[in-house]
Amino acid sequence: MNAKAEIPLPVKPALLQVENLKKHFPIFGGVFSRQIGSVKAVEGVSFSIAEGETYGLVGESGCGKSTVGRTILSLISPTAGRVTFNDTLLYDVEDNKYLPGRDMRVLRRDMQIIFQDPFASLDPRMTIGSIVSEGLLAHRLATTREAMLQAEELLELCGISSQNINRYPHEFSGGQRQRISIARALAFHPKFVICDEPIAALDVSIQAQILTLMQDLKDRLNLTYLFISHDLGVVRYFCDLIAVMYLGSFVETGSSEQLFKNPVHPYTQALLSAMPALDSGMTRSRIILKGTVPNPANAPSGCRFHTRCIHSEQRCREDAPQMQEVEPGHLAACHLLASS
Repeated sequence: MNAKAEIPLPVKPALLQVENLKKHFPIFGGVFSRQIGSVKAVEGVSFSIAEGETYGLVGESGCGKSTVGRTILSLISPTAGRVTFNDTLLYDVEDNKYLPGRDMRVLRRDMQIIFQDPFASLDPRMTIGSIVSEGLLAHRLATTREAMLQAEELLELCGISSQNINRYPHEFSGGQRQRISIARALAFHPKFVICDEPIAALDVSIQAQILTLMQDLKDRLNLTYLFISHDLGVVRYFCDLIAVMYLGSFVETGSSEQLFKNPVHPYTQALLSAMPALDSGMTRSRIILKGTVPNPANAPSGCRFHTRCIHSEQRCREDAPQMQEVEPGHLAACHLLASS
């Protein structure tokens, strides 16, 4: 196997390019509250998303998926890395280059986010009409009347009757609140939307409806998604490309078909073995991971997965594996590949 760059080049030009993104959260302690360590939530991830694609980010809770999404948008400040959106540099921490605040405010119209919990992300004191139209008014893109008319159109587009525009979030079900959140994210007609586990807080029967809506909106409005989830079944059928994340780092990336037909990293194999078999005739050997996810404030040396890997060797404990090409567009970080 030949060593390969971690970023597979898409066929289309990249709308979003992320290079060596890191986010460390400081830990303070002692009498004088000095920094005594840091939680390495994201540790050097790189990927690119072409226009019109849906890029899936999967992994266990606490692996840093949501932090990646929020750091891309500068909702939380990065520790290191470089992010480019639509040929515009958002930031390059190493070179101390950051997009000026005014320009970033304008660019954010093209970059929106849908949060996991719609009840927590919607202001309970505002009507849904005010929630959806708030951004348009804040950016002075419409008069109050124009903004409310656009809010009505967006709500109808997302399956909420415009007659409910003066009602409050608590008057709606969880699925309806998520539709309102989606309508709010579409108010600026964005090109790119980060979906931070948008169906995790919903009933299973509602999840399919929201996913169908999101796919319909993607096709109709030519949207590009970064879809963050821990549900492998959803990611398999909803995403074009997938990155598997463990303890702040990518361990395997590729197309949906490649990862589900030929998973090569032991962590990916363990995740897929836990999926229920939809075909009653299928048999799947369950891989039980030993131990628990290590503390990201004190991550293991070498390969971060070696403490739970059934194939762990001495070199796994000493050297961090680099991404290698398994097949075109399919990469994995495992020492087993070098010896195969």
